[in-house]
Formats: sequence, structure tokens, C-alpha cells
Amino acid sequence: MDARWWAVVVLAAFPSLGAGGETPEAPPESWTQLWFFRFLVNAAGYASFMVPGYLLVQYFRRKNYLETGRGLCFPLVKACVFGNEPKASDEVPLAPRTEAAETTPMWQALKLLFCATGLQVSYLTWGVLQERVMTRSYGATATSPGERFTDSQFLVLMNRVLALIVAGLSCVLCKQPRHGAPMYRYSFASLSNVLSSWCQYEALKFVSFPTQVLAKASKVIPVMLMGKLVSRRSYEHWEYLTATLISIGVSMFLLSSGPEPRSSPATTLSGLILLAVGSLLEQGALLEGTRFMGRHSEFAAHALLLSICSACGQLFIFYTIGQFGAAVFTIIMTLRQAFAILLSCLLYGHTVTVVGGLGVAVVFAALLLRVYARGRLKQRGKKAVPVESPVQKV
Repeated sequence: MDARWWAVVVLAAFPSLGAGGETPEAPPESWTQLWFFRFLVNAAGYASFMVPGYLLVQYFRRKNYLETGRGLCFPLVKACVFGNEPKASDEVPLAPRTEAAETTPMWQALKLLFCATGLQVSYLTWGVLQERVMTRSYGATATSPGERFTDSQFLVLMNRVLALIVAGLSCVLCKQPRHGAPMYRYSFASLSNVLSSWCQYEALKFVSFPTQVLAKASKVIPVMLMGKLVSRRSYEHWEYLTATLISIGVSMFLLSSGPEPRSSPATTLSGLILLAVGSLLEQGALLEGTRFMGRHSEFAAHALLLSICSACGQLFIFYTIGQFGAAVFTIIMTLRQAFAILLSCLLYGHTVTVVGGLGVAVVFAALLLRVYARGRLKQRGKKAVPVESPVQKV
């Protein structure tokens, strides 16, 4: 789960600053509507099945169920608790991957264009719909202001249901590698993904979309801080340089805008904290979300398309990394974040000053510089490895 402490620190040091652009109205002041209260409720909901699951895993391991277990539930327990990792004597070496005959430069360029277009369309549409669903009203008329959708966890549920369907179709249609790890280990990554999605939707109640995107883009700063303080890691000079540039860019963006009349510093700070802290699924969201969908067909269409874009985007992520590597993928997604800020400002009227625009440019220039530096470093590492001359067999 990503951390975004830098923007929080900036706003804590300068509490009079807004997030820039049109910030949504602050939620009701009722204590039951506070995000921290919902966090506690969600934590209790997750604990109601995470704790029993942990106890069951420990129980089966202590009882050595893998050796003594029998019955209809044995395959399920084995897959979830122990996994299906083959023994060394049973492992079959994987055949080298053969490249297709169409690996011409033109074909590679077409594949790269396909990946870049798929990622941009999927996630730009997802970002636009995300802001529309969480910050605008539905059912507004000349006499009624309409109502806003507030259940972030319902959107997370729809995203995960569509992702499950798409993943299932992918597993059926495409040959998958053997997964030997116990299923419960996948729950850690899944939980982190659900938490970050909930926080992302919830944060839009307090900060503007450009601020959210910029906070996510600057996650390298807290990662480096924790690596230095906790893991005692050392970093290259260019890593410190790019982190400094990102800090300057974020500060320029936040300092360039005054406070918004419809939002308070406390709610802005809360929104940024939600980008750094996890939350869990709320209770009772399914029924209310379904009712809201029934009242507003436009919301149903937006939520469905948002979930489809999110699920298809995941497929483009895996395919792009598999075909071109993480560096190319990072460049595409960094550009996507810049386009998302521009698109949000154009469609939803967020105002960004010249200084704020320069700050955004500095942040993304620093991110691209990091990608370039990492690529050069990997190339040097490959060149430094001595290549043994082929030995001729007599």
C-alpha cells in the first residue's frame, strides 16, 4: 500500500492552503460521517473474518493437516493453507519462450501503440468517471439540487466483481502458469489493493482530483524516507536529486493556490491522510448502493463503465510489462497521470496557476528522469557482467 506523507506534511505546516482548483464540499459534520469513524467500523468488519481465517491457518498447520487430512475439504484446505508447490524431483524445467515470427520493428511498434492506447483510454476514462461519480450530483433539476453518491466501498465492490469476471475469462481462454503458493498469501496483496482503492475514492470527498493524482505521483518520497530510516538503505545521488525536484514541484502546486471557500484546511488534510492511511470495507453499503443505482440510471452506467475500465486496465498492465518491461510501462503511466490532471482541469474546471502548472511539470519531469536513470544503471550492470567465451568441445 502506497504512502503519501509529503503532501500531508506540507499542508500540516501551512494549514491555510487549499488543494487547488474546485474542491468538493466538506461532508456533514456528524461524527458518524467522519472518515476515521468509518475506518474503525471497516476495521472491525475485516477483523471479523481475517482473525478467524488466521486462526484456521495456524490450526491446520499445527495439526499437520497436509499429512493427516482426508475428505471432501482436503483439496480446498491444501490449496488455501499449504499450496501445491511441487517437490524438487517433480519439477519440470520450463521450455524457453519462443518468439513469434512477427517480431519485426513494425510489429513491435504496433504492439507498443496498442498497449499505450489501451492503458491511456482505460485509465483516463476511469479517472474522469471516478471524479464524476464522487464529486458531482445525480438527479439535479431546476427545483432540486440532486444527491451525491457517498459509498466508496460500493464502487470498490463493483470494481472487484468486474475484475473477478475478467480474470476468470482470462484464465479460461489463456493458458496460465502453475500457482504453487498457498492461496492465503494472495490475500495480502488483495487487501492492499482494496484498501488503496477505497482510500482513493474517499479522498475525492476532500481534495481535488489533480491533488490526488499529484500525491500518488510523489509516493517515492515517503518510500525513500522509510527505506532510509527503517531499512538503513543507501540511495544514489540522482535519487536524492529527483526526490528533491518532486518535493519542490509538489510544494509549488500546493503553495500556488489559496484556500477554497467551500472547503476547510481540516477536510483537505483529511483527504490527503486518506491517501496515506488504509481503510476497510464499510458495513451495509451494498443495499444503499443498489438503491442509489436504482434511483439514478446514469450512475449505474457510470459505475459499470468505471469498473470495466479498471478491469481491462489491469489486463493492459500485465500485457505491457510482459512485452516491454517495467520501464516502458512506468513511462506510459507517468504520462497518463499528467494527461489525467489536464483532462480533469478541462472537464471539471479546476484552476491551476502558472506556478502550479510549473510545479506539476517539475514533478513529472523528475519521475521521467528517475526512469531514465534506472534504465542507464541497469544497462551498466549488464555491461559490467563478464561474458565467458564459448568453449569449443573437441
